[in-house]
Amino acid sequence: MKKKKMKLKNIIAGLFGFALAILVGSCGSKKDVVYFQDIGNYETIVSDNTFEPVFKVDDVISIYISTLNPEASVPFNLTIGVAGSEGAQSLNVDYLVDKNGEIDFPVIGKIKVVGLSPEQLRIRLREELSDYLKDPIINIRLRNFTVTLLGQVMRPGTYPINGEKITILEALGLAGDMTIKGVRNNVLVIREFEGTKIYHRIDLTSKELINSPAFYLTQNDVVYVEPNNSAVASSTLDSRTTIAISLISLLITSTLILTR
Repeated sequence: MKKKKMKLKNIIAGLFGFALAILVGSCGSKKDVVYFQDIGNYETIVSDNTFEPVFKVDDVISIYISTLNPEASVPFNLTIGVAGSEGAQSLNVDYLVDKNGEIDFPVIGKIKVVGLSPEQLRIRLREELSDYLKDPIINIRLRNFTVTLLGQVMRPGTYPINGEKITILEALGLAGDMTIKGVRNNVLVIREFEGTKIYHRIDLTSKELINSPAFYLTQNDVVYVEPNNSAVASSTLDSRTTIAISLISLLITSTLILTR
């Protein structure tokens, strides 16, 4: 009888040790989850990141020209007539950057926009319009600025961006930040320009992040946060958890019956 009880204690101790090993193995450390780990207190960092957003093929661009004389600028704005409750109305039409990187602008004709920033395009249009308009006001806006966040973030998905710039930190904020199981020091940013895919790996635990070419995201960028070892291990364990619990329960029950 004593031998059976001793055997039961050994089995229970073994099961306890197994459970403890799983818990310890799933634990992470501070260095796995904290951003900007190498920044000191009141440290000042001067960024040399000269990022400017530029237009790409298939971008949708809104361009609106206005002057003190509204009638003079009408020919330079693409519009369509729409019937409304208050009569016919005019709506501005956006420009699609074609496969040659150009837009077809009224009166002026084809303009190469790929690789130009909004400010550079504004300067180019002002030069082209100088023969027709005096002191034109040129409003330019990118309509299809979205970023996609995948992997170990709280809310994966594609997010529309209202401004001209967004940092990877701001994008992660839109998605509710990374989960605790996301790898902070090897985040992948997938970018496309003129048909070429560009892959950047960035380390969110380092202060040098702000100088990365992927710190500022561009339209249609994809950010992927890979799972850490704990997440990979738990995904394997999850599929076996039910079976393991059933076997352990059966083992304990059988042992208790045998020791009676």
